[in-house]
Amino acid sequence: MRKVVAAAFLSLDGVMQAPGGPEEDPTGGFALGGWTFHHWDEAMGKAMDETFGAPFDLLLGRKTYEIFAAHWPHVGADDPIGKVFNAATKYVATRSTAPLAWQNSVALRGDAAEAVAGLKRHTGPTLLLQGSTDLIQTLLAHDLIDEFRLMTFPVVLGRGKRLFGRGAIPAGLTLVSSQASTTGVVMSTYLRSGEVTTGSFALGEPSEAELARRERMQREG
Repeated sequence: MRKVVAAAFLSLDGVMQAPGGPEEDPTGGFALGGWTFHHWDEAMGKAMDETFGAPFDLLLGRKTYEIFAAHWPHVGADDPIGKVFNAATKYVATRSTAPLAWQNSVALRGDAAEAVAGLKRHTGPTLLLQGSTDLIQTLLAHDLIDEFRLMTFPVVLGRGKRLFGRGAIPAGLTLVSSQASTTGVVMSTYLRSGEVTTGSFALGEPSEAELARRERMQREG
């Protein structure tokens, strides 16, 4: 079974739109494209190398695919990210019948959630989701994302496309790693870990741990 890993650059208020440049995605009048540019350091580069150093296939929405396809095939042969992106299989969720010109590209037409669920059932490398805000909302709504690798930047953007939009369902996560860059970017990895657990701080209310203990005692007694 393959897993889907969503890697995203986020502002502190959860926006992931147009991190790379002003013209990347001005949808909705977004005017702050390129907000990650002045925060990069060696620690972030190392984290990116770790993500791209393991085998993966790319999982992309059509808009992100077009942005990538206009850039990565044209970088120099010595560009490390370009090298792995160009070689990777690109699965593209798209309603368009237009051909996908970037090498090793495969169209996922029809229901995107169904197509990705099908990919997950087979063996193969990790499906690495990059950008692709609309596709992320679809996969979140169908609980198809297994891991989040997030770089949270110390900026508040106020508006723009967010990682966790209206389609997100409640989900429990486990933090498995976290570190900070010299520029204040927090790099965190979360694994999907079941349902959201709740409790109460009200006086007299037993904690969830206490309820579990009582249930265990009843079973054993």
